[in-house]
Amino acid sequence: MTTESLESQIAVWRAYAERRYAIGTDTAELEEHLRDRIDDLSAAGLSTDEAFLVAVKRLGSLDSLTREFAREHSDRLWKQLVLLDDEPAGRRREVITMLAFAVAAAALVKIPIFLGVWGDSDDDVAFWGRNAALFALAPLTCYLLRVRRSDWRTGAGVAALFAIGAVAINAYPMKADGSTVLLASLHLPIALWLVVGIAYADGAWRDEPQRMDFIRFTGEWVIYMALLALGGGVLAALIMGTFNTLGYDAGGFVLGTLLPCGAAGAVVVSAWLVEAKKSVIENMAPVLGHVFTPLFVLALGALVAGLVIAGGIAHDRDALILFDLLLVVVLGLLVYCVSARTTSDGPTWFDGLQLTLVAITLVVDVVVLVALVARIGDVGFSANKVAALGENLILLANLAWSANLLRRLVCRRVGLVRLQRWQSDYLTIYAAWAWTVVLAFPVIYGFA
Repeated sequence: MTTESLESQIAVWRAYAERRYAIGTDTAELEEHLRDRIDDLSAAGLSTDEAFLVAVKRLGSLDSLTREFAREHSDRLWKQLVLLDDEPAGRRREVITMLAFAVAAAALVKIPIFLGVWGDSDDDVAFWGRNAALFALAPLTCYLLRVRRSDWRTGAGVAALFAIGAVAINAYPMKADGSTVLLASLHLPIALWLVVGIAYADGAWRDEPQRMDFIRFTGEWVIYMALLALGGGVLAALIMGTFNTLGYDAGGFVLGTLLPCGAAGAVVVSAWLVEAKKSVIENMAPVLGHVFTPLFVLALGALVAGLVIAGGIAHDRDALILFDLLLVVVLGLLVYCVSARTTSDGPTWFDGLQLTLVAITLVVDVVVLVALVARIGDVGFSANKVAALGENLILLANLAWSANLLRRLVCRRVGLVRLQRWQSDYLTIYAAWAWTVVLAFPVIYGFA
């Protein structure tokens, strides 16, 4: 959109507002706000057309008249959310770049399959268990480096971290059925995902807003991946069912090509979707967080009551793993609800609800730690138990300080920025622990 076209769009909005407002000064003030928002969105990388539409949409959250205007012109807004034949050349280049890296990701996964590593033997399963994160995240990282136009220092640093992970997971003489290889395989995706964050931030990992943006990106990426996985599952089932009716077995193609290659390509496509729709539609992860937080408060409250009645939890490994996953989900709900808000927001009733959720979760975490210590006392230390103990302590520290910050936020003693900074700073602790498990635990425990 040219400057003249933008002015014509604003003129349409102004004429609409002046017909509805009795006092013209209100319209002038709103127009000033609208232009400020357009400038901010344009500076953030949106086209002028997108900036106008998003600015009108956001202004509608503050002004009922503009909200009505946005509702009447919603058809133009939704046209920005799909691929159009008359897209600008820059947008087409973005799509072509995304497709190129998605195809490269699919081809990279196909190489071991072409060489016979299908996953139908114990050695094949072990290979994919160790290297799946490398195959999936390396193309995504290269894609982010390309679209960010990162300098060689950032690229070299990211490549070095990927190389360290690849060497450790494949060159360490770990037993195929040992605990250290399982721990390393589970923690390597976490370690590498935070390396993806360095590429996403274009090397500016020390910048708190960049880390918070990466947290938002992660939540949206997971949602898009889940949607693509659902669609891919339906497609695979249709292909297999259709060809079976014709007397052909499509299982080899679906399992050996469609699913692995499609999953690898979807990693890149999901990242592109998050970036393409950023600032145009509301983030979905915080919305889901707001929906599920009250449900988790009720569920965890019932769980604590059940623990009191039962006198604790079982000391078996599966139960402890399940509770650890529950703690991670609750922490994710907290992080993504916080990430959707601006630092100038004051406390709301929802902050009190989150404080309740975190407080209940702290009780559960303490119960899990007690059970874990008791299990260590019964059977002794091992790589698995030390890893679980470390992760529970890390989660406990995060939840405890988050509860303190939420309490002070509700009491208006601190601002939201303190809670956001705490969560973004804690990413470095997660990364340090994940790399410790990948690189140090096999050595400490004799590669067993």
